[in-house]
Formats: sequence, structure tokens, C-alpha cells
Amino acid sequence: MLPGLGVTEILALGVLALLVVGPKDLPLMMRKIGRWTSRLRAMAQEFRTGFDELARQAELDELKREVDALRRANPLNDLRQPLKDLDRDLRQTVTSPLTPSSLTATTKPAVSALPPLPADPGPAAEATFDAAPPEETPRSAAGGGPS
Repeated sequence: MLPGLGVTEILALGVLALLVVGPKDLPLMMRKIGRWTSRLRAMAQEFRTGFDELARQAELDELKREVDALRRANPLNDLRQPLKDLDRDLRQTVTSPLTPSSLTATTKPAVSALPPLPADPGPAAEATFDAAPPEETPRSAAGGGPS
């Protein structure tokens, strides 16, 4: 109902309207008031709908700007061109024919990075293996002596 009006105030307004307008024209006046209130409600609803639509449109525009900014700031975009270059180079390497001269010019032995192995380890290497302590047997580990 109306805010701030109690039952007694509404009854007082009804009695006043009955006295001023009269019993004959009171129903006609109530219909006109009802039509006016329905028009006011429709206009308020239309205004609210338009305002909500503007708010939604503003949110969509803001989201669109954020998505565009994320697309531009995507770190993967920075990697695309180097990856395309690498792909092109790999495809050229795979599709180019191999010749003996291209193999010797580009291929380096992988063993060159390792230190050279001694030709003969000599008796010192054998001595280090012989000096290793003997493995314990289960009998000596259990604490029992020779039987």
C-alpha cells in the first residue's frame, strides 16, 4: 500500500473522497485513478528496464575491453613468432637431403665432451679393489662367532 499511511488514514481519505466527489461519480474516479497508477507503474518499469539494459551494456563493454586487454597481454603471443621460426627451420632441416659433406661439416662427435679414459689403469686400480672390506655374512652380523 502507500508508505506511511495506516488503516485509519486510508478510511479518512475514502470518506473525504465520498463526500467531495459524491457516491455517483466515485466509481468513475476510482477507475481513472487505477488507470493512472497502472500507467505510472508501466513507466517506472520501462525506466527500470532501460536503466538495467544500460548497466548491462556498460558491463559488457567493460568485459569486452578486459578480454581484449588480456588477448593483447597474452604471453603466448610473444612466443608465436620464435616458435614459427623454429618450426620453419626444423621443417627445412627434415626436408633437406643429407649429403656426406653436410654430415661432416655439421656433425661433431658427442664423446669429445667426455674426459679421455686412461689406456691401462695399471696395478693401482687393482689394489683399490682388493683393499675393499669384505662383506659381512648373515652369521657374523647376528653376533655369532665361528663355530
